[in-house]
Amino acid sequence: MFYNPQLQELINRNNMKSILKLFCAIAFMSNSYGQSNEFSLQNFYEDNSRLSQQVDKIFNTLNDTTRVAQMIVTSAGELGKPEREVLQLVKDNKVGGIVFLKGTKEKHKQLIDRLNSIASSKNQVPLLYSIDAEPSLFNGRLQGTKPLMNTIDIKTTQQADSVARIINNELLDIGFRQNFAPVADISPGNEAIKNRSFGNDKAKVIALSKQFIATSQEQGVVATAKHFPGHGLVKGDTHKKSVYIDGDLQELDVYPPLIEAGVLSIMMAHITIRNNEKYNTDDLPASCSRKIVTDLLKGELGFNGLVITDALNIMKAVTIIDNAPLLASKAGNDMLLMPNDESQTISSILNEMEKDSGYKTQVYKSIKKIIRLKLTLGLIESAE
Repeated sequence: MFYNPQLQELINRNNMKSILKLFCAIAFMSNSYGQSNEFSLQNFYEDNSRLSQQVDKIFNTLNDTTRVAQMIVTSAGELGKPEREVLQLVKDNKVGGIVFLKGTKEKHKQLIDRLNSIASSKNQVPLLYSIDAEPSLFNGRLQGTKPLMNTIDIKTTQQADSVARIINNELLDIGFRQNFAPVADISPGNEAIKNRSFGNDKAKVIALSKQFIATSQEQGVVATAKHFPGHGLVKGDTHKKSVYIDGDLQELDVYPPLIEAGVLSIMMAHITIRNNEKYNTDDLPASCSRKIVTDLLKGELGFNGLVITDALNIMKAVTIIDNAPLLASKAGNDMLLMPNDESQTISSILNEMEKDSGYKTQVYKSIKKIIRLKLTLGLIESAE
């Protein structure tokens, strides 16, 4: 038996309608981080007609505004948006996911439970909760957890597996189903990356990243390789200014093995590329360059998973650009992380869709991938 003060109060008042509503919310929360009987993450890349049919059914229940909202990932926690704003965004059906920043396990779980209850009561597509639970950031993002080694100190695939399992068990207990990890950048010395990297040995970075990804996704947590096309061998920190890859993309060959291994999401870096005839981004960050997101990552490397931007609201490398969230979407990103104004981002995408049928088709494809991911996570129940 469990004790729920809210339920007890309703029973005392003999409010049966509210009791039934609460039980529905509890059932929704229980399902929100359990696997569906029909699909699992291993089905995401499969040619599965039943899964595709389910995606289309859910997609067709939405209008264009609520469809585009699936692409928006807002922030919560001590360093995120104020809680009242996050709650309102969910009430208004303006987001498809939420990344949680600094906070305690207890506070994160309490807010997730509240948000799930709101989404359930409004019959919305369930939310996808994410977090930067890299080994090096884990204890800061989830205060009160047992100390964990930094990423740079992980030396073997056995250690990578063990650390990933510790992280996943905590995430699943709270309700997180997407981890913005591992860092696949090659360098422990970069100003932004520091001890968040597996090191400067490319083969080791690939092997440890593959293990972290495999363990995470086997346990039902979406892994995210970052920061494409490589943030390790550059000078500077995109949080503070524009930084550049000067010449060759030296870290690019880390990604094909991770894609082949089935990583489900990749995060784009806000890094400009110069002095590279093929991949020059014309002073735009890679995250806003169609040449990098669509032509290189999706086209040449054949990545069919979810492409997500790095944060769009705090990194000066991208905040200096006018309407960066729309540019990032047009470049081919499927998920837009932490835009300053979620409503304005949705409106700008909708306006562009009206003018450009090709872009509208691209946006629809992104939305269907997000729905597909939520189905394979078991967040959405299959319909008959």
